[in-house]
Amino acid sequence: MNRRLFLVAATAVGLCGSSAAAAPGPKLTVYKTASCGCCRGWVTAMARAGFAPVVVEVEDLSVEWRKRGVPDALSSCHLADIGGYVTVGHVPPADVRRLLKERPKAIGLTVPGMPLGSPGMEQPSGKKEAFETLLLLAGGKTAVFARHA
Repeated sequence: MNRRLFLVAATAVGLCGSSAAAAPGPKLTVYKTASCGCCRGWVTAMARAGFAPVVVEVEDLSVEWRKRGVPDALSSCHLADIGGYVTVGHVPPADVRRLLKERPKAIGLTVPGMPLGSPGMEQPSGKKEAFETLLLLAGGKTAVFARHA
């Protein structure tokens, strides 16, 4: 009987340990329209990077970015809320991690446009465009947060 109890206890500890190791990363609430394929690609890239995306499909994305203080010129095809910040467009996972670690005084991050090779915009040919991730500040101001070649 003692051996049986030991095996049950060991199994329980093993399961608890493995579930803790497999715990999802930071929750990311993504707002997008139903028809956007590149948005699905970005969500997949974020999930692969360890984030826990929850997708909310909306009819009019402009309502969401305006609520958060994102100017039209800095908007994109999707946005996400994470850790008190907003990310707009194809922001790389490493930039989001850095944002959450450094916690600057900002609205969040944006990658305006849809640069080829950014997460969700990968090309079969491997073609990439250089782009910048911008730190979105109050009043629509920005500062370069990261450069990507």
